[in-house]
Amino acid sequence: MKLFTKLYDMALVWAKHRHAERYLAAMSFAESVFFPIPPDVMLAPMSLAQPKKAWRFASFATIASVVGGIVGYLLGFWLFEPVVEPLIAHMHWQEKFDIALNWFKDYGVWVVFLAGFSPIPYKVFTIGAGVLQMAFLPFLIASAVGRGARFFLVSALMKWGGVKMEQKLRQYVEILGWGLVALIAIAYFLLR
Repeated sequence: MKLFTKLYDMALVWAKHRHAERYLAAMSFAESVFFPIPPDVMLAPMSLAQPKKAWRFASFATIASVVGGIVGYLLGFWLFEPVVEPLIAHMHWQEKFDIALNWFKDYGVWVVFLAGFSPIPYKVFTIGAGVLQMAFLPFLIASAVGRGARFFLVSALMKWGGVKMEQKLRQYVEILGWGLVALIAIAYFLLR
């Protein structure tokens, strides 16, 4: 079944849409607050389809993601008890959220940078930073550096990889896609 090849081709078509930058910004913002899908899935094909705009796309993703991170911070800071805490309990995420809070105690602002750069759910750490009332300026700097490094790296790989990168992605997109699904399923069962 060639599910991910079709999705990849669709992402390349969307990447050339006249509103693609707006969609990328909206996805980047939402992912920093609540949305589960990372903006890389749109950023990579956009940078590949229009390499001259790769830095522009990375900038849009970074700015929107940091603004979303600020919203997550404010949710944790002001609305944790009435809004966020019941949602965490309802979704059975309390244990995971407690782990994130412990990471903050152990590593401080570095955990925001790590979450911003890595595939760790950034949204958990934006809200956690607000709950713990982390100093805002270090939070903002760590978010901007972490998210910027990630998105500019993705754009750079696509821009510089060009046609060869596109061919390799097309060749391995099914393996990568199903491998990611398997990793998510394994992580789900291990963290339950």
